[in-house]
Amino acid sequence: MSRRDKIKMTDAEVAEYLDGRHTMNIATLNHDGSIHLVAMWYAMDGTDPVFWTYNKAQKIKNIQRDPRITCLVETGDQYEELKGVELVGTAELITERDEIMALGEMVAGRYTGPVTDETRPFVHAAGEKRFAVRVNVERTVSWDHTKLGGTY
Repeated sequence: MSRRDKIKMTDAEVAEYLDGRHTMNIATLNHDGSIHLVAMWYAMDGTDPVFWTYNKAQKIKNIQRDPRITCLVETGDQYEELKGVELVGTAELITERDEIMALGEMVAGRYTGPVTDETRPFVHAAGEKRFAVRVNVERTVSWDHTKLGGTY
């Protein structure tokens, strides 16, 4: 068995890892071909990562021009702790207001606590100038160095 095969996560491990409360790095392509890379809070809608952002953000402009996207979630400070999932696919821009708010509530709830009747107006106010993005994943690459048991 190759070392790559040893550290690869199973589908269930990938799902569990992505369900954790992490930050996702989002890479889109600028008009000149350079990479625009930003960290975003996200939620999982079934098996699809979703996030929301201001509708005039650079990443939205990039997605409108070219929907290719790569996302990275990674953790670990020491080599033997490194874990990560790279998701490559296309970004689907969500512009319908009710769906934006539903996905925004998912993201907000994940990082700031459950959205309640009391907090919903604040979440919705934050979402007034936002679009949501669904990542349609075409390829997944994963690694979990803890599976090496401290050996290199």
